[in-house]
Amino acid sequence: MIKNIFERIINQETNFTKDEIKFLQPYVAKNILIQNNNKFALNKKYKVGILSISNNYAKLNAFGVSQKTIQIPDIKSCNDGDLVIVQLIFNPRGTLKAKILEVLQSKQTHTLCYINENCLHDIKSLVKINANIKIKDYKQDDVVLIQNNNVVEHLGNLQENSIDEKISLYLYNQEYRIKENYTTNINTIDYENRIDLTSLEFATIDPASAKDHDDAIYFDEQNCILYVAIADVSAYVKEDSTLDKEAKKRAFSIYLPNKVLPMIPHILSDDLCSLKPDVNRLSYVCKMHIDMETLEVLKSEFIEAVICSKHKYSYEQIDEQIQNNTLDKNLNALYNLTKRFRKRRLKKGYDFRTSEYRLQLDDKLNLKAVNEEQGSPSHKLVEECMLQANIQSALSLDGVGIYRTHEEPDRKKIEELLKNLNLLGIDVKLKKDIHSTILAIQKKAKTVNLEEEVDTLIIQSQQQAAYQSITAGHFGLGFSDYSHFTSPIRRYSDLVLHRILKTKKIPKDIDDICLNISTKERDIAKLVWDLEDRIYARYASNNIDEVYEAIVVNTGEFAQGELINTIAGLTFDIENYEEQTLFSDIKIKFVKSDIISKKIIAKII
Repeated sequence: MIKNIFERIINQETNFTKDEIKFLQPYVAKNILIQNNNKFALNKKYKVGILSISNNYAKLNAFGVSQKTIQIPDIKSCNDGDLVIVQLIFNPRGTLKAKILEVLQSKQTHTLCYINENCLHDIKSLVKINANIKIKDYKQDDVVLIQNNNVVEHLGNLQENSIDEKISLYLYNQEYRIKENYTTNINTIDYENRIDLTSLEFATIDPASAKDHDDAIYFDEQNCILYVAIADVSAYVKEDSTLDKEAKKRAFSIYLPNKVLPMIPHILSDDLCSLKPDVNRLSYVCKMHIDMETLEVLKSEFIEAVICSKHKYSYEQIDEQIQNNTLDKNLNALYNLTKRFRKRRLKKGYDFRTSEYRLQLDDKLNLKAVNEEQGSPSHKLVEECMLQANIQSALSLDGVGIYRTHEEPDRKKIEELLKNLNLLGIDVKLKKDIHSTILAIQKKAKTVNLEEEVDTLIIQSQQQAAYQSITAGHFGLGFSDYSHFTSPIRRYSDLVLHRILKTKKIPKDIDDICLNISTKERDIAKLVWDLEDRIYARYASNNIDEVYEAIVVNTGEFAQGELINTIAGLTFDIENYEEQTLFSDIKIKFVKSDIISKKIIAKII
């Protein structure tokens, strides 16, 4: 209907009904349309047409326009095929550009909206939707799902903390994880015909709150053998089964601040596959014979086994034991070995000092704290063991399979990084190779006590890691061959790898599998960031005018800051930026916070 109305306007027709004229009046008031009795014309500053989007590049196929294509640099998360109004932008270079003012009709089957002043607004595109939809039964800030000009679901209200998770899941098409009952019959697995490793002193080391234990480790110091035991998910999740299709669809477990949305059912992830202490569990074990002089793996093999973990440790427990020199003998020997592994690895790879933030919510889903996690000795102990198993799994693929790849950074990105660092007083010249350049940057950053901040900038200059069927090396870790073997409970890539190693068969659609997993990985990361940003925005909206300590983290076109010493990770736009230097200390007050756009605005005081 809406498309037809605007097509008739372009064609200079005059036969508009009273309801259609009423619908067009807001556009007349905004001077988008010019009305002369029952005739309407589009202001020359505006165009109406269909969006065409490909690879994040958008153009408008405008009604009644025979001129060159209109480029749209900011598509506001709109969809290919949307009917939109755009405002033309004068460009001195001659290219006709435009910005989207409003989505008149979305191509999406479902549109997630909220109600503001009795009008619907698309949460994804942040623009108003004019459609013939009855919303009189809903109130201000209600969040609804629209399909075919009808409200098909009322999700809640923006005043409710629980709505944040729903919005993020719907925006990234993961709402089925909370709506569908993900259960199926689990077959009984025969524990016979497997290597019995139940006598070995395996131990799990995980966060204190962990329920899914992917891995367990054991070091036979006398025979110099490192065992990395991984939950044998592939024994339960058979290829092309219903379980497998669901796991493939999800691709990853999603770790939200207050819950986990698993890749496989909880009965598997938390129980049958989890390497719990004192119970026999199926495991796929990487057994590595280590040369204690050179640290090379002399021989490795992959074993379908049964293990019985003897110890369940938290990272905090291991860190305390390391500090007090009270580690178990086997673990202490392994700890000393992994320190050597790490020292050797960092000759080619990197040690980035970055923090990972864990948002803590209370029982009402209010943000109460943010835990800042850095790589502690216990994390490094486990990490080096997992890296060794991942390398051996990659070497066993013989060049084709499923690899975790990370390409070398683009040289232009590194040159841009050096320019930005120069503004911080960190003057480093481009070296003979990128590895040497990054090490020089880190060395210089240490002298000015900006290691973590500079490492964050270095990471931002890197390429994104991905999954590929052909090995391409892992630049960040410094490995020529690398795969993900150690987390089949939460990553589909690892499950596929286990099957390949067991059967020596490569799936015919391996390239499609790799592309799907890589895409899902990026989308899920965006989903989690989206939710965390909404939680941060809700926190800021509840603390307007409170004073906080912060630092400047962006001095570009839009200056930004980040809180320190309180709610780590909360970033905001600075309203009254006055050329403060990057990473300088400031005190701020929040002045505005919007949960929909996630935009937080603060002023320096």
